[in-house]
Amino acid sequence: MSALTEGLGDLADPYIALCLVIGVLLGSLVGAVPGVTATMAVALAAGFTLTLDPLPGLAVLLSIYVAAQFGDRVPSILINTPGTPASIATTFDGYPLAKQGKAGIALTSSALVSAVGSLAGILILVFLAQPLAAFALEFGPIELFCLVVFGLTMMIGVSGGRVVKGLAAGVAGLLLGVVGRDPITGDQRFTFGFDELASGVPFIAAIIGLFGIAEVTNQLVTARPGALPQPITQLGRWWPNRAEARSLVKPTAIGCTVGSVVGVVPAAGGDIAGVVAWDQARRASKTPERFGKGALEGVAAPDSASCATMGGSLTTTLAVGVPGDSVMAVMLGSMVVWGLQPGPALFVTNPELVYSLAGLMTLATVLALGLALMRMRGVIKLLTMPPRYLAVVVVTFCMVGTFAVQNSVFDVALMWVFGLLGLLMRRFGFPPGPLVLGLILGPLAESNLRRALLIDGGDALFSSPIGMTLIAVSVLAVTVPPLRSSLKGRRSRERTPTPVG
Repeated sequence: MSALTEGLGDLADPYIALCLVIGVLLGSLVGAVPGVTATMAVALAAGFTLTLDPLPGLAVLLSIYVAAQFGDRVPSILINTPGTPASIATTFDGYPLAKQGKAGIALTSSALVSAVGSLAGILILVFLAQPLAAFALEFGPIELFCLVVFGLTMMIGVSGGRVVKGLAAGVAGLLLGVVGRDPITGDQRFTFGFDELASGVPFIAAIIGLFGIAEVTNQLVTARPGALPQPITQLGRWWPNRAEARSLVKPTAIGCTVGSVVGVVPAAGGDIAGVVAWDQARRASKTPERFGKGALEGVAAPDSASCATMGGSLTTTLAVGVPGDSVMAVMLGSMVVWGLQPGPALFVTNPELVYSLAGLMTLATVLALGLALMRMRGVIKLLTMPPRYLAVVVVTFCMVGTFAVQNSVFDVALMWVFGLLGLLMRRFGFPPGPLVLGLILGPLAESNLRRALLIDGGDALFSSPIGMTLIAVSVLAVTVPPLRSSLKGRRSRERTPTPVG
């Protein structure tokens, strides 16, 4: 039986269908609530799904990821507040359209182009994952080490201009990654007498604390009465006319192209793809002056781009074992717990898994599209719910989910420690993504570096052209952003006229 037939045949299980439906409903709900990110939702769900078999668990996590990309457009368009970071660019034109009485058209168009973008990303997964994994089979220990460094620096390099803080967070994650047993000798390190840390820092406790507890507490600390605008309730007509539908084709094509390329780049993510696609669509438009004032094309480009990144992110995660974005970092950790080791070896041991995941994403896209096209006026009421009620629900599930993984009170306490750490990181501008990536990839980097040094000695790096190339790109990813911002600052100072007298 071929891998394609076996992979798609595994989806015929009614239990998987149930998991898929649950994930889509949760993802749509998560996306529609501002501040509850897809990463946070997947991290929370991971604590419950680890008790399932790998495929049903992945069905829940993947469908949450996909559906959240559809649901997050609702608050972006109706209250000018991104449901998740991936929908930041949607607010540029979505909310102006809603104020013009075209919220229904904007929501419908967003759902349709998001589905197109998601399907484009799935094609990337199906056709690119195998060749990428075949290329990665050429990697030895030193190349794998350099690939991990590349993944870490890419996330640091796109940390919103906070390169130094992103680098510090990544280093902190690497330091946490050495807690536990030595990968070569098996000796315990930095456990401080806690047997619970012998296998390393509990991954689920860490990510739920950093993304769940930290996000909720940060919202409660910064919440102000009336901070969110009232949602627009006059949605108008729902379906775009023929001329409006034709205007969606070009920006959607641009968005799918941008999203497919950006998605394959480790750590880039849908938020970056959305902003880049919006700018490229504006440049390619015959009426660029309409962008930012309520252009339907300004919704189509970023929404299709951010959804197209999903397939590319999953491709990078499966083929080379480096997470494509923060959601994939959570899924990577879950897969490792399930005994699935993403990377080239996965295509030898579980070749059917790629087709199963592609099928899951396709079904989740169709279900999420159908749900998004329904006139869910109840979502408008959801947007007015006081944050404190949502906080109680989220914190409860965080604690239950963390405890359920190993039935450990120690894990719950550690979750709160990471929650406090995550809150401090947010308050002082340190991105949590690099820390999580360092925690996940740190042991992989250390073990491969030490193997390479044992085999080839200190010349291991210099004998590998692939490794040298990856390190060079990594150095550029860290150094170029601050140099660029420094040059921009210098040019702006030179253009500022010096006051006379």
